Amino acid sequence: MPPNRILPDTCAWIDFFRGRQTPLAEALGDSLMRVEVVTCGVVLYELLQGIKNQSEEVLVQNAFQALSHLEMTRELWINAGQLSAQLRSSGNTLPFSDIMIAAIALDSGSAILTIDRHFEAVPGLTIVSGSL
Repeated sequence: MPPNRILPDTCAWIDFFRGRQTPLAEALGDSLMRVEVVTCGVVLYELLQGIKNQSEEVLVQNAFQALSHLEMTRELWINAGQLSAQLRSSGNTLPFSDIMIAAIALDSGSAILTIDRHFEAVPGLTIVSGSL
């Protein structure tokens, strides 16, 4: 059964906004029509740091206005730190931003739409990596 809430990773948004015909971009397009797509500050930050011009920024800002925005709380910061420590102790080191995204997804019951395989190391995380 497909998840009812999707948190797309930055890589999915990049493919989508650039109009790439990849399974990831297509899955995001389908998700925008069929399920609740949510976002978080880390993804918005990563997208905005790569903006090349004002029209791209307007496009991203407008698109994200329509989405539910999930944010870190004190408890989530603690959970993220514990998750990172747990993963490191088992030999898996994820980038800081991806730990934040994973913690938010776990807390909100969202699946992550991504092609980044290192998310597979996160216990209990649902990953969507192509068409739903």
